[in-house]
Amino acid sequence: MAVIGLFEIFLAVICFFLIPYFTNNNGMPKNYPLVGMLPDLLINTHRIHDWATKILERSQCTFLFKGPWLANMDILATVDPANIHYIMSSNFSNFPKGPEFREMFDVLGDGIFNTDSDLWRSQRKAAQMLMNNQRFQKFLVKTSLEKLEKGLVPILEHVAKEGKVVDLQDLFQRFTFDSTFILVTGYDPACLSIEFPEVPFSKALEDAEEAIFYRHAIPERVWKLQRWLGVGEEKKMKKAKETLDRVVFEYIQKKREELSKGIQAKEEADGVDLLTSYMNEEYKTVALKFDDKFLRDTILSFMIAGRDTTSSALTWFLWLLSKNPQVETKIREELKTIIPTDKTEAKWWKFDIKELNKLAYLHGALCETLRLYPPVPFQHKVPIVPDILPSGHRVTPKNKILFFLYAMGRMKSIWGEDCLEFKPERWISEKGGIKHEPSYKFLAFNAGPRTCLGKEVAFIQMKTVAATIIHNYNVQIVKGQHHSPNVSIILHMMSGLKMIVLNKWPE
Repeated sequence: MAVIGLFEIFLAVICFFLIPYFTNNNGMPKNYPLVGMLPDLLINTHRIHDWATKILERSQCTFLFKGPWLANMDILATVDPANIHYIMSSNFSNFPKGPEFREMFDVLGDGIFNTDSDLWRSQRKAAQMLMNNQRFQKFLVKTSLEKLEKGLVPILEHVAKEGKVVDLQDLFQRFTFDSTFILVTGYDPACLSIEFPEVPFSKALEDAEEAIFYRHAIPERVWKLQRWLGVGEEKKMKKAKETLDRVVFEYIQKKREELSKGIQAKEEADGVDLLTSYMNEEYKTVALKFDDKFLRDTILSFMIAGRDTTSSALTWFLWLLSKNPQVETKIREELKTIIPTDKTEAKWWKFDIKELNKLAYLHGALCETLRLYPPVPFQHKVPIVPDILPSGHRVTPKNKILFFLYAMGRMKSIWGEDCLEFKPERWISEKGGIKHEPSYKFLAFNAGPRTCLGKEVAFIQMKTVAATIIHNYNVQIVKGQHHSPNVSIILHMMSGLKMIVLNKWPE
């Protein structure tokens, strides 16, 4: 095994020096002896999302990537809705995440994103019980509104008054980090403040996500050797994991001590957080061992799901509005329809989530953002036994299957000739309501049995933040920025989103 690992490193080095000679004029990767298509992947890693989009468009939505010899890196990339429906729903049992996925995402341990079969079903059952609980729903609304009014708005008011440039991506990440941390643990890390403090836990999450992405882009034995040597992205992953473990276990211990003394972090009338719920007896009926490791893995899974996805969507949403002012105008006019007539000219207005849920155009604009810039740009599956997909492609347990969600939203065969346009109207029905698109076509919240449990949580946060900013402020983008997706498992904006926030109303 060590010999093979060194051999693959040798191949990677050779690829690096020969990259200039491997360029294919038609844009499609070529399959070379020994190294397969790895040279093209290495030269295009920095623009992986757009590169995959062009390949899949030219190959009718499905393409077989051939990895280096003996590297176990053959990947079937697909955005074919028929394939996705088959894998995610029709033949779900044959396409688990698989042991290789779990190893790539080992930082999440045995959390719900990594597990399959009975363990996954038990965790999903417990999570559903939690999210459907009225106490949690009450806690969700309360937490989101409080963090918006006492955290996000004061910072927006401050930067507007001072005329400062603010990175909205950083601001949204702080907002969702605090909100999610409170929902998950019951404690406020106070990341969202005018001082913009450094938060090691948040930085560790980002480092871990980038390291996981690179595990997809290089042969398995290469990154495993890097992990053993403690170099490169694996060195970053090790430090990130140490930070995440230290912080999470501190809060678990703190919560256990409070509960053992009969101290409730939150009054029941205000709702209850995830950690408290999992430690209570009401979940003991679920076939899970609620020890510290389970709690640690669960907390990290929920943190990545809640902190990164919503902040990513909000960042791309505000950027798209800056490029499409006519959409922002329509949303602003729609927001006025749920404000009392005598209050439409008020200096500042707080929206009720129940009222926001009635707005089809705002919902459509957010869905359109998720179509073009899905927070999780790709997904990973492996078949248990050989199978043939609806597209006619044969897959085996040696093949990884990747869904490229970013590319999927840009396929003319799926979304029409105007697929690159930002058009919230495509989500509006003829009667003016919200138009439903099947999940195997719009995969932002997953599909089938693994459909995202936090979908409604995400929409609550996105709508309250979006409505507050659009109605109460005039946000202008700073010119001269280059906006492109980063290289990670989460679709952040590479260099952030610098904007100027102005008070909409004159003093």
